[in-house]
Amino acid sequence: MPHRKRHFLPDDALRHPDHHRPHSRRSFIAQGFAAGGAAVSAPTLFSLFANPRQARAELSADLSALKSPCGIKSVGSGKIPFIAFDLAGGANIAGSNVLVGGPGGQFDFLSTEGYSKLGLPGDMVPGAANPASPSGDHTDTQLGLAFHSDSAMLRGILEKATAGTRGGINGAVIPARSDNDTGNNPHNPVYGIFTAGAEGSLLNLIGSRSSESGGNSMAPPHMVNPAARPTKVDRPEDVTGLVDTGQLIGLLSQEDAVAVLESVARISDGKLGKVDTQVTRDAVIKDLVRCGYVQTADIADRFGDPSDLNPDLDPDIVGAAGIFSTDEYLADREFRKTAAVMKLVVNGHAGAGTITLGGYDYHTGERATGELRDLRAGRCIGACLEYAKRVGTPLMLYVFSDGSVASNGRPDESAEGRGKGEWTGDNSSTAASFFLVYNPSGAPVLLGGTPEVQFQHQQLGHMRPDASVETSSSPAANNVNLLVETVLLNYLALHGEVGSFQTLFPTHGLGGNLDSLIAFNSIL
Repeated sequence: MPHRKRHFLPDDALRHPDHHRPHSRRSFIAQGFAAGGAAVSAPTLFSLFANPRQARAELSADLSALKSPCGIKSVGSGKIPFIAFDLAGGANIAGSNVLVGGPGGQFDFLSTEGYSKLGLPGDMVPGAANPASPSGDHTDTQLGLAFHSDSAMLRGILEKATAGTRGGINGAVIPARSDNDTGNNPHNPVYGIFTAGAEGSLLNLIGSRSSESGGNSMAPPHMVNPAARPTKVDRPEDVTGLVDTGQLIGLLSQEDAVAVLESVARISDGKLGKVDTQVTRDAVIKDLVRCGYVQTADIADRFGDPSDLNPDLDPDIVGAAGIFSTDEYLADREFRKTAAVMKLVVNGHAGAGTITLGGYDYHTGERATGELRDLRAGRCIGACLEYAKRVGTPLMLYVFSDGSVASNGRPDESAEGRGKGEWTGDNSSTAASFFLVYNPSGAPVLLGGTPEVQFQHQQLGHMRPDASVETSSSPAANNVNLLVETVLLNYLALHGEVGSFQTLFPTHGLGGNLDSLIAFNSIL
């Protein structure tokens, strides 16, 4: 019997003989030598707090009336929260996880040879009989978007997303090439999401890396807005450590402390009306002072109890009734990272966030390593969807990676390899991205009046029978900038705002037939 390679555990570093030794932060993350983030420091007092939709009573009416003129938001911008998963290193998405097919959509199956390149042996191709599956074959549509029935990502998602959550989910896949093992792909859409109107009640963008995009991959340079640079968040301590309500809370009860601060704000406002600063912009100075006092009172009112700010103490996230058990939460840094980002974005404190998961350059000559890492990514994805259900808000979740992998067809018969093809090398032509949308009112509805048309809206572009991206099938297929624009178009479409796409992104390269690149009808 041939000797089998030992597979790597999810936190083991990967070293490939055909790669240079890691020499940059991005390559260390892609190969798992470093996590997707580290410590945080916040630029402002308005950083990372608890759920504004569960905040305590508003300030007194006279001071509440000043919140809007002072630019203080109690909730987010009204846009759909957005989370991007950046799988650093070139993860497999197409075929073994999300189904990708020909011009007819996901169920326009590829050749057996094509599926072999995507790591699926002949008896596991999507259309092959599978009595163990409810579908009777190797497909699964529980999330609307079709996955392979033995997808490791799907298994992870289904572990965390309950049946009630799954009923509100649908998604779309975008076959699109991108370069392997590089952070220079302009994959990250969060600046465009901000341009589309997604703002948090306290800050706009967050990410688990201290990069310009907040993730491993770049953002399209023409979309970068320095004023909206993501605040770095990758652990619960970053959430609690960025909030300071002062020493008054602790000496007094929260209610009494807020009353004192409200009184200070009123006294200050009264005195300001009797003072001439003898400065040309007298009114501006007075407004700044007035708003400073109102902001302080508002922070104490909404966030005076530190336990409200801590993902570790959120019973919907951790514990007997939580998404994560206490043991698995404490044992896995990626779960804690996910919890910190989803707490802020789903609750409207940040408009959009990026979660970088490292170690997805897993062409290690066996299959088990990739399966274990895809499973963990699925659990993190499922956790975000489940948390959106528990909070009661929509969520758009986008998953991408820098490049992809391919198989030589040799099966890994180990328990974790599951009889699937070994990942043996990078292959940018097998790449794809996908997004899932959760809607509390029911799963998003695909565009199109017939199933045939709807299938074409669920897969934006297609692959050739040999499992290579057909580069002429969509603007996104061979241009990562246009892939980002396709995601932004779909984000606006969920709000019924396709008409503003041209205004917001006047230099876009998607052409005139935008409807062909949209998956869903509006959900708002």
